[in-house]
Amino acid sequence: MNPKLIIFDFDGTLADTTATIIATYQAAIKEVGAAPRSESECQATIGVPLEEGFRQLYPDYSDKEIAECVDAYRRIFIINKSKLVPKLYPGVMATLEKLHGMGIEMSVASSRSRWSLLEFCDENNISSFFKLIIGADDVTHAKPNPEPVLKTLETLNVSPADAIVVGDMPVDIAMGSGAGCETVGVTYGNSSRKDLEAAGATAVIDALPELLGLIK
Repeated sequence: MNPKLIIFDFDGTLADTTATIIATYQAAIKEVGAAPRSESECQATIGVPLEEGFRQLYPDYSDKEIAECVDAYRRIFIINKSKLVPKLYPGVMATLEKLHGMGIEMSVASSRSRWSLLEFCDENNISSFFKLIIGADDVTHAKPNPEPVLKTLETLNVSPADAIVVGDMPVDIAMGSGAGCETVGVTYGNSSRKDLEAAGATAVIDALPELLGLIK
């Protein structure tokens, strides 16, 4: 791989937000009186927008019921994010610094809302590494649709052949490959090596610093 641009997912790739997301899902589910869902069921929704996540959990719910779930989640999240502040995974900061020193451009494409994505990047002192940060609010079609990557490539004037997408979920791999990019799956987030390989990841790594070894 010889990328000019690396597009990163955020949740489960750069920062460990799993505990915050699961706790908020379960609190929201309890508040609206929905049938309980396990931690693993909630974790499986990470990577897609909230509305889609709740639709996965409650496929028979009406649009109104889904909207109530989303509203409860967002309200509770504001409280939880200050109690369960996500931290960068080991080696993330050092890897971003090395990639920056190599002259490789970087960006973020996430299904998280833009305001919380920007806040989390700022709190972890990584915003300055990225030429572009795209959240769910910035696109019409979120992951696994390739739109976030295609918008990034167009904005930064980079061809798909010169970019790679790094993420922890099959939807990240689908988003990247759908845009014509090579993809790297990470196993330390919310998915397994088996699922990432099945999704068609070009490569799979167990820690972000391993990404440096893939770059020529």
